[in-house]
Amino acid sequence: MPSDTAAATHARRLSVPTKLFYGFGSVAFGVKDNGFSYFLAFFYAQVVGLPAQTVGFAIMLALVIDAFIDPIVGQLSDNTRSKWGRRHPWMYAAAIPVAVSYSLMWNPPTEWSQPAQVAYLVAVAVLIRSFISCYEIPSAALAAELTTEYDERTRLLSYRYLFGWCGGLAMYGLALFVFLKPTAEYATGQLNPAGYANYGIFAGGLMLFAILVTSIGTHGQIRYLRAPPSERITLGRLSRELFGAMANRNFAMIFAAAIFLYAGIGLGFAINLYFSTYFWEFTAREIALFSFSSLTAAILAWIIAPRLAQRFEKRTVAMTLIPLGLAFGIGPIILRLIAAFPPNDATVATPFSFGGVPWTPHLNFLIIWVTNVLSVGLGIIGNILFSSMIADVVEDSELKTGRRQEGVFFAAIAFAAKATTGFGILASGLIIGAIAFPTGAKPGAVDIEILRHLGLIYVPVQVVLYGTATLLLLGYGISRASHADTLRKLAAAADLTLEGEPASSGAKLG
Repeated sequence: MPSDTAAATHARRLSVPTKLFYGFGSVAFGVKDNGFSYFLAFFYAQVVGLPAQTVGFAIMLALVIDAFIDPIVGQLSDNTRSKWGRRHPWMYAAAIPVAVSYSLMWNPPTEWSQPAQVAYLVAVAVLIRSFISCYEIPSAALAAELTTEYDERTRLLSYRYLFGWCGGLAMYGLALFVFLKPTAEYATGQLNPAGYANYGIFAGGLMLFAILVTSIGTHGQIRYLRAPPSERITLGRLSRELFGAMANRNFAMIFAAAIFLYAGIGLGFAINLYFSTYFWEFTAREIALFSFSSLTAAILAWIIAPRLAQRFEKRTVAMTLIPLGLAFGIGPIILRLIAAFPPNDATVATPFSFGGVPWTPHLNFLIIWVTNVLSVGLGIIGNILFSSMIADVVEDSELKTGRRQEGVFFAAIAFAAKATTGFGILASGLIIGAIAFPTGAKPGAVDIEILRHLGLIYVPVQVVLYGTATLLLLGYGISRASHADTLRKLAAAADLTLEGEPASSGAKLG
């Protein structure tokens, strides 16, 4: 394990292989998040046949229960002492349970009663989210440990988001192109139960592979990471550390912003397939092609985010791009509601060749494909900077408390993300239930007024959620200059400690 002087190595540039290995691990989280966000509510409501409101409530309940596990995992990870450091034991241990539990999610017992199926959904959802937390939170905390350099963190996290999106989108495309493709029995591939079962097995295997690759690939970095405190872990101490972290004003504001932001993200993802399938009447092929749109957005975000962070303050860029991304996302819906958007049956004049097969895409598909690049790309950049801002809170808190709590901070944000994403999914179920959306409906057969109500409710709810999140970021006060000043004070405190001063003196310099 490294000595306390290892802090001097933290403001360092990381090699490209280290960034690649670190980023690749987010494939696991991307696959899980993509499945929960795009398919889960739709699968259990439209395929399994449970009421949409019940499905939304069950998923929300599972996520909220699991969210309370995150702070515990974060603190235990911060205080784990082993020859493999604080984070890697958790990452290795989570690999197989993650794969098995995710496969079970998409293979529910069809012969059970509805109440039993709901209980199964809640139980397995809690399992997979808890196991992925045991990997994801320690992995996320590594970003703040691998380097303290202000811009290098943004570069590192851009790899994390790139692989997270690429993994999720690759699995999304495979699901629609391979596992959920139309068959003679299921003309609408998204309604094929066997396809979801095969998808779950394959996706679980991919998550296992990603976790093992990132764990092994970053194992050599353990010698550079901080050693945990030598104090004995007690419930009282864990509670004090958690509430102490929440007392940090900068973190409190970003935590509050996360609550509204992730609620909006959860709502958008959960209801997306309803809009794609019924509001816009895209085919399975067209829906699958959106994975390439979002992949393009992720690559552009990976390139642009570090450059924007070098030129402007992280908070300023995040506050600008998060609402701008939403504007591109809901813009086509608003235009359709005011009859200023092409009808669903409008096609382009010149057909394309897709896989050697002539294809005449719908005009609305092409327009929304482009706006999706802008919406998703701007949103990813905003989220990269949002995560980088959380990492910068670590030193701000260390200066004030004398403790480094990477796991606690990232666990708290994970708590907010899971709990409020659950509320977003619940909100989608409530919206679907409130407008009396039919179960097992075929595209083109849903009443136009139901679809209109879908848009009229969805748009203002998203404006409120994203707008509130953006305004709350005004309370975040860490800048490039203030972060550099914090690092100087921490370095001075470390020097005093090495000269024989009390180790806690660094906490008094703020």
